[in-house]
Amino acid sequence: MKNDITIIIADDHPVFRRGLKMIIEADARLKVAAEAADGAEALELIKKLAPDVAVLDVNMPHLNGFEVVRELKNFNLATEYIFLTMHKDETMFNTAIDLGARGYLLKESAVDDIVAGIKAAASGEHFISSPLTNFLVKRSARREAENDKRLPINDLTDAERRIIQLVAEDKTSREIGELLFISVRTVERHRQNICNKLGVHGSNGLLKFAVANKNNLR
Repeated sequence: MKNDITIIIADDHPVFRRGLKMIIEADARLKVAAEAADGAEALELIKKLAPDVAVLDVNMPHLNGFEVVRELKNFNLATEYIFLTMHKDETMFNTAIDLGARGYLLKESAVDDIVAGIKAAASGEHFISSPLTNFLVKRSARREAENDKRLPINDLTDAERRIIQLVAEDKTSREIGELLFISVRTVERHRQNICNKLGVHGSNGLLKFAVANKNNLR
């Protein structure tokens, strides 16, 4: 992380904005380059000054924080974004993260979190107010579930899943046949069908796939 971090603060409440600036500049490494009282002013200042971090209130006149960042997507800026909000709203949180925000802070905890949030954002890391971490957990779980739905493993029949589980245990076709009370020829036919569904090729391709995806086969 660079020694000096330049920041723009955008919030339509001057007292809150002034308080944030005092807290931020108490750290010698942090420099508030400018302040904005609304989204339109913030947009122009960020384009002009290209700060390291822009701290944006979600709800501002003229342009809200989300709209400011959407507008700035058309410019090749290295600025990282932190959103401030009064609302513990999951939809707003997901919108912020989808826009590439590095930080999402509740105003009620901003006094305690703002310096750490700015430093994290400037380092390319994320910082989220602790009361909102459950939103992040739910988001990660939802994304994992969506990824699981796209796995070709889900196209396998129950019999094929059982066979690939045994393949993952390095069982031969003969051993699999004995365990499942089916012929070796039937096992081989199942293995070929599995390979076709998974797009797996080569003599050891199925074994490699089965071992690599063992946790998804349960």
